[in-house]
Amino acid sequence: MPRGAFGGFPTYWTTFGQGPRAALMIHCSLAETAIWGGMARELSGAATMIAFDQPGHGRSADWDGRGELSAICTDIAADFAERDAPMDVIGHSFGGVIALRLAMTRPDLVRSLVMIEPVFFAAALRDGAATGVEQVEEMAAFEAAMQTGDLDAAARGFISAWGGGRPWDSFAPEAQARIRAQMPVIASTRPALYDDAGGLLAPGALEALQTPVLLLEGSEAPDIIPAINGALAARLPNARRGVIGGAGHMSVATHSAQVGAEVLRFWRET
Repeated sequence: MPRGAFGGFPTYWTTFGQGPRAALMIHCSLAETAIWGGMARELSGAATMIAFDQPGHGRSADWDGRGELSAICTDIAADFAERDAPMDVIGHSFGGVIALRLAMTRPDLVRSLVMIEPVFFAAALRDGAATGVEQVEEMAAFEAAMQTGDLDAAARGFISAWGGGRPWDSFAPEAQARIRAQMPVIASTRPALYDDAGGLLAPGALEALQTPVLLLEGSEAPDIIPAINGALAARLPNARRGVIGGAGHMSVATHSAQVGAEVLRFWRET
């Protein structure tokens, strides 16, 4: 599809499937719409899906640094969701946090919510998760690399933690260059992920969300992920959890059949 102005931002989108449900898919940082291809094949008989490239990703416009990134992404998602509301919303990693923010700010647009390893670190850190210390140290190293302009160190560290186990040296040189160039976009996610810029952890906010929620994680996910999902499940009144055996953080790409099966089961039961 061509780019259009969604949430006031030049955004590329595509569609998958021809099923009766209407679904919106929000990818992780450093990815693009194509990452949903495997999942879309699993869900194609059940749903017609829209996926969009976030700012600074894929064929959407470059991120210009104006505004708070998660708010912009939520506005983009809301514009898409308004086309066929209410929609089943699926978000992975940073996309999971955007999906949660959409459900909390515009519950009228969201029929059900699937969050696959949402990297909402603030949820676990505020609960005092033991894994939070390691996460804070990891972020401090990333920020130090960004402050010195060492995009290579920042990219290597990010991929090591969140690349689903794929070694940095396995990426082609052009892919490495693209990832390095996207590190400022990653840095722009901090207010949402660590500082709760969206106010999602305000007293009573999560507890008021009645939308059915599925929280998924891989059995080999980074240690902070179960802490995040546990913190969210404890506050969301209509949430359930699931584990994808053998999967790391990038389960939507590496274990798409298993993730798709969990989503289909969830949809049948909600």
